[in-house]
Amino acid sequence: MVTTSLDFEKPGKQQGFLQVPYSHNLGGWANIFIPITVVARGRGPTDLVLGGNHGDEYQGQIAIMKLARELTPDLVNGRLLLIPALNFPAARAGTRLSPVDGMNLNRAFPGQSEGTVTSQIGHYLTTVLFPLADVVIDIHSGGRSMEFVPCAHMHLVNDRDQRKRMLAAMLAWNADFAFLYADIAGTGLLPVEAENQGKLVVTTEMGGGEAIPARVHRLTQSGLRNVLIHVGALKGRERTRASLGQPPTILTQALQREDYLLAPESGIFEIGIELGAKVKRGQTVGFIHHLERPDRRPEPIIARTAGYHITMRAPCLTQQGDCVAVIAQKVNLKTILES
Repeated sequence: MVTTSLDFEKPGKQQGFLQVPYSHNLGGWANIFIPITVVARGRGPTDLVLGGNHGDEYQGQIAIMKLARELTPDLVNGRLLLIPALNFPAARAGTRLSPVDGMNLNRAFPGQSEGTVTSQIGHYLTTVLFPLADVVIDIHSGGRSMEFVPCAHMHLVNDRDQRKRMLAAMLAWNADFAFLYADIAGTGLLPVEAENQGKLVVTTEMGGGEAIPARVHRLTQSGLRNVLIHVGALKGRERTRASLGQPPTILTQALQREDYLLAPESGIFEIGIELGAKVKRGQTVGFIHHLERPDRRPEPIIARTAGYHITMRAPCLTQQGDCVAVIAQKVNLKTILES
């Protein structure tokens, strides 16, 4: 059902759209246009670079739009497919979920060819774009819901060679932290579908919120370019943390449910520790204040594991069951490669 006028096999630079059928109250024969840029030259890997999986995550959208404008074929080895606002309805509305069908694109895979708009996008990636790609880069942040220590992250995939390649590419982002994570909020993730197809997958959490510091934009943009150089898609010299005069990336993982702290009650959340700080097991990391009963003592949020404070809830107003903090344990390269 999704169509495009672009020729993915054609050398040079093309800019166009993916068109998704969408019938609504004021448009019976409408389409949603998702901008896409293809830059191809010679032999080399195919890299699919995605932003706007969630519409309220802006860092990747900006980085990919800038890259798409600036790239010329002579800078590329192989083929780059650049989609800055994959969930275009959500990106236009600035929302996590699509306003046209209420779906979360990052829970919509493998999708359906004749499903809702979000499901069709998922199906097109699953059946058309992922099979074309060698590398899939999916840039996220915490959006309006979470604030992260800016980090590149990945799943601990079973295939050891794939894991090794993903780990090297993740570290090429040159962030202070790298993060191995677990899925505690459902299935159907875009990275999982790409991983299951054997792709080298790199994902990120580049901070969060509506007010994005310039340093986070710089890291998003420089990290993306460095990863593309690392995998052989862009010409240039790869930079390392050492060459930048920075200490090694801190490798962390949060693979158990107890690493993810959920609000036991609704109320106003107060964080008690800084992002990136070390946390002891049993330490109080925050409080839930009771808006309707200010006479009650606030509910403490207690760390059940020791490690680093990787992310926290961004809006203070919190509902029971919302994730308010994640504690990730430090891990070494050998453990990641062999576990």
